[in-house]
Amino acid sequence: MRFMIIVKATPDTEAGVMPPSEAIAAMGRFNEELIGSGILLTAEGLQASSKGAKIKFEGGKTTVVDGPFAEAKELIAGFWLIQVKSRDEALAWARKAPMQDGDELELRQVFDASDFAPDSVSEEHLEKEKAWREANQKPLTN
Repeated sequence: MRFMIIVKATPDTEAGVMPPSEAIAAMGRFNEELIGSGILLTAEGLQASSKGAKIKFEGGKTTVVDGPFAEAKELIAGFWLIQVKSRDEALAWARKAPMQDGDELELRQVFDASDFAPDSVSEEHLEKEKAWREANQKPLTN
């Protein structure tokens, strides 16, 4: 099962304030633990929403709205993508994250092809996607 652990933005992350070196070191140690366990697929921090854009689709047209966006608590500052055996295991890892007081994480399970009705995706497409995932989405290892 794949899960995304989403790091919610804060006023500091939205202002582009970098974490103190101790926090960066703690995050590095946590990432090394995830890598060593063989469950980390990827992890990234995101730039502030002021450097982003929202693309809206409506009535057959697209509209681009440049950031920043108002509600920091609704924005994403980073994420980990992990592959574990259960939701409980994903929660256990999320609880270990070296976060500061007031920080918030969100845990979301990633859809798998088996979650969809068999006739909604062609067998050919599933095989191509499976081959791509096997070639490109191996857990990171030391």
